[in-house]
Amino acid sequence: MRTTVTVDCLSYCFLLLQLLSQPAAKQVLRYRLAEEGPADIRVGNVAADISITAGMDVTFTLESGSEYFKIDNITGDLSTNDRRIDREKLPQCQMIFDENECFIDFEVSVIGPAQSWLDLFEGKVIILDINDNTPSFPSPVLTLSVEENRPIGTLYLLPTATDRDFGRNGIERYELIQDNGESSVRRIGTSGSGVDAHSGKRRFDEGASRSSVFELQVADTTDGEKQPQLIIKGALDREQRDSYELTLRVRDGGDPPRSSQAILRVMITDVNDNTPRFEKSVYEADLPENSSPGAPILQLKAGDTDVGVNGQIEYVFGAATESVRRLLRLDESTGWLSVLHRIDREDVSQLRFMVMARDRGQPPKTDKATVIINIKDENDNVPVIDIRKIGRIFLKDGVANVAEDVIVDTPIALVQVSDRDKGPNGIVTCTVVGDVPFQLKPASEVEGDMNKKKYFLHTSAPLDYEAVQEYNVVIVAVDSGSPSLSSNNSLIVKVGDMNDNPPVFSKNLVEVSFSENNAPGERVDTVEAIDADSGKNAEISYSLDSTVTGIFSIDANTGDIRVNTILDREQTERYEFKVIAKDKGMPVLQGSATVVVTVADKNDNEPKFMQDVFTFYIQENLQPNSPVGMITVMDVDKGQNAAMSLYIEEDETIFSIDNNTGTIFSNMAFDREQRHSYSFRVKAVDGGDPPRSATATVSLSVMDVNDNPPTIISPLNNSYTLLPPSSNIRTVVRSVSAKDIDTGVNSNLSYRIVGGNPFKLFDMDSWTGEITLVGKLEQKHFGLHRLVVQVNDSGVPSQSTTTLVHIYVNETLSNSTIVEAQVAKSLGTPLNADIAGDPNYDLGKQRLSIAIGVISGIMTVILIILVVVMARYCRPKNKNGYEAGKKDHEDFFTPQQHDKNKKPKKDKNRKKSKQPLYSSIVTVEASKPNGQRYDGVNEKLSDSPGMGRYRSVNGGPGSPDLARHYKSSSPLPTVQLHPQSPTAGKKHQAVQDLPPANTFVGTGDNISIGSDHCSEYSSQTLNKYNKQVRITSA
Repeated sequence: MRTTVTVDCLSYCFLLLQLLSQPAAKQVLRYRLAEEGPADIRVGNVAADISITAGMDVTFTLESGSEYFKIDNITGDLSTNDRRIDREKLPQCQMIFDENECFIDFEVSVIGPAQSWLDLFEGKVIILDINDNTPSFPSPVLTLSVEENRPIGTLYLLPTATDRDFGRNGIERYELIQDNGESSVRRIGTSGSGVDAHSGKRRFDEGASRSSVFELQVADTTDGEKQPQLIIKGALDREQRDSYELTLRVRDGGDPPRSSQAILRVMITDVNDNTPRFEKSVYEADLPENSSPGAPILQLKAGDTDVGVNGQIEYVFGAATESVRRLLRLDESTGWLSVLHRIDREDVSQLRFMVMARDRGQPPKTDKATVIINIKDENDNVPVIDIRKIGRIFLKDGVANVAEDVIVDTPIALVQVSDRDKGPNGIVTCTVVGDVPFQLKPASEVEGDMNKKKYFLHTSAPLDYEAVQEYNVVIVAVDSGSPSLSSNNSLIVKVGDMNDNPPVFSKNLVEVSFSENNAPGERVDTVEAIDADSGKNAEISYSLDSTVTGIFSIDANTGDIRVNTILDREQTERYEFKVIAKDKGMPVLQGSATVVVTVADKNDNEPKFMQDVFTFYIQENLQPNSPVGMITVMDVDKGQNAAMSLYIEEDETIFSIDNNTGTIFSNMAFDREQRHSYSFRVKAVDGGDPPRSATATVSLSVMDVNDNPPTIISPLNNSYTLLPPSSNIRTVVRSVSAKDIDTGVNSNLSYRIVGGNPFKLFDMDSWTGEITLVGKLEQKHFGLHRLVVQVNDSGVPSQSTTTLVHIYVNETLSNSTIVEAQVAKSLGTPLNADIAGDPNYDLGKQRLSIAIGVISGIMTVILIILVVVMARYCRPKNKNGYEAGKKDHEDFFTPQQHDKNKKPKKDKNRKKSKQPLYSSIVTVEASKPNGQRYDGVNEKLSDSPGMGRYRSVNGGPGSPDLARHYKSSSPLPTVQLHPQSPTAGKKHQAVQDLPPANTFVGTGDNISIGSDHCSEYSSQTLNKYNKQVRITSA
């Protein structure tokens, strides 16, 4: 069972703070309302008086007092309903003599948001008296006997009028209307000048018009009543006139006032000069309630000193209400007051009235006494248990309908237990009998009337309709009298079924296998769910989620799942969707199960190649039985229907195919020069019954490999270009042209200067090979400049060739022999040495420093000379360069091994340590004896008398290998060159014989030549080699 409670947090917190801020003891709400008002008169606002802001999802409910009042559930305004309120007819106001004590009780329950809390407040509406009753005399004709010859000023008490109103609306004055129509009245108060004949304390406070015979005087008694008195003002002679007929009028103090009148007949009789006297002015007695009729209460005694008839006393009721006359009997002769009818204290708790003692003289004389009878309680009333509605729980005819999802400790009814008895007889205890999930809790913490207690009937445990649908809650109340009385009342609690149980499927996962190519409308399966609720809450409707709308449908009542279309396993092999079962309760609950429909395969599809033509590219010289490509064929069927066999229909001797992977293997090596492409067909057959097949074409192209380096076309290594010093920047000095016999990307060439440009005077276009002047030529730039240019192809790995470009900066070429000699000399200079400009330009600047250093360093020079002499004496003769044909020291060509993880050290001047870039030395000759150039690639130069050709120290006779010139020198990139290139007579000859071509072949990283090496033209020794360079002649 689930319980859902939604509470607005802001409203709840605000109301909770308001409730916490209230005093611990609740005040009783008090309002004042005039009687006899019309309907919908506003009495007051309960919300404001209990400090709760209306409109915060708080509900006000009038639990009692609805006979006369109603309350606005939202605003808390208390107002009157259609029933008229008559103060004089209210039972609780019959014996009330103080207008503030007449009130109507009511109760208001305040229910928090979503019944999160509940409180009960009590109130009283004081009913204010209005002047709606006319004062009246006991009889329309009043008779008074007056003795003749009574002295002037004699007082006679007149019967008093009664008015059901109180206070100012009660009797205000009496008037006596004479025969001539004049009124005569005299008022006596506590501060007047007259003295009352009875008490001797009452005095006149106001005079009035006087007549010749009678005057009316009104006295205020100690009980707050007005007593009319007739005063004799003139001589009375019965023989002359034996009666007078006057009019006695009574008025109340209302606005407008009400009045009535009676005829006062004054009979003139003989003299009766003594008045009866009560022994006590106030008689008080206790009377047990329910006393039997005739039970004596007390005896009133009065005495009269007269004799005879004038001394005979009779007792009568004076100012007494109808209830007193109805309940009590007064014996006129003996004065015994007895019970006339049984008196119930719960109806009347006290009787207060006036009794008169009257003699039988003419005129009779009277005296008055007050009688107070207190009705004593007996334990004659059983406790009364009143079970009423509270809050939003519907209760009628002793049956409460409670939803099963109410939270524990929810009040479902208001139980009021009362006992009309008093004292211990009215103290009641109350409890719930039996093993039921309900309990009583006081509705208020305030100690109120012990005879009336209010409880909330709370739930003490969760209710579950599925377990128990109805409870008979018996409430027993016992008073504390002796013997005690008890009563009980019961409440039928019908548990309302809430939709708290969702439908549940017997299986959460339903798996179904269903063949494709079905007929639309076929039944797939049937699902079923059950709901533990009842009625509408248990009625189930089935539906499918939207993912399979149009494909599957379900009967909402039976749960039959049907397919609406033809299923194709090759399009969708598996359908997974939700079946939803919803009940018809409020709110609607639902459950779901997953249905998986697996579509079974049929052989309705032939194999399908991913392409109609498969094109593969392989390199030449591939080894036999090497994979040359892979074809992809699919069959959207499944299982045996998708098992395929592959066959090559053509060129079976050249190619084979793997049936599992579709890989095509070569049975021979391919030579692109013999055959550059192949084409054949492949067939795929599936394993279905009957089998289905498909074919595809395979096209195979034999691709070239990058096995040829670029070849320099121009310029030759021993050529040079004259560049005037006045040349402008961006002047194209020379272009380098090269070619590559490979194809495609392997033949795409790029150019760059890798050495010999220390002044950054020249720049080279990487794509065209044009060398451009980018720096301004100065005096120091005059002379020969040698640029080392590297040409790379775009193959992987890349092949490269290095060539030399000589540029002679001068105005004219007056002596070409000198220039050619310098060019020839540069061919023998290591590539990492810069040849650039005039080597003597800086000698003048150096002389002063040399002169100063000579004196201080003469001894050092001598020592150096000695060391040099000894060194030259101890080793073979060499020079700064190399000799053609002479083999270098073996250690010089050994590449240094560098630890990549070890960082190079720096000297104190923060300069990088440099090492020679050469790893091999070659010799070069300038030109043929007859001055011709070497243009042929395969032309032999070994017989030329004037110049040897480039020769690798370790390579063959026709393999110039400049890789031996270089060693790894961090941070410059290392150039990995082929240690031995093919000879001139083999295929793919990659180099030209030098000189004059001086073509260098390399692979891997581009060659980087440092620009900080001085050439021998600057008269400086190359001292940056790690190994001594040996120069040998050819």
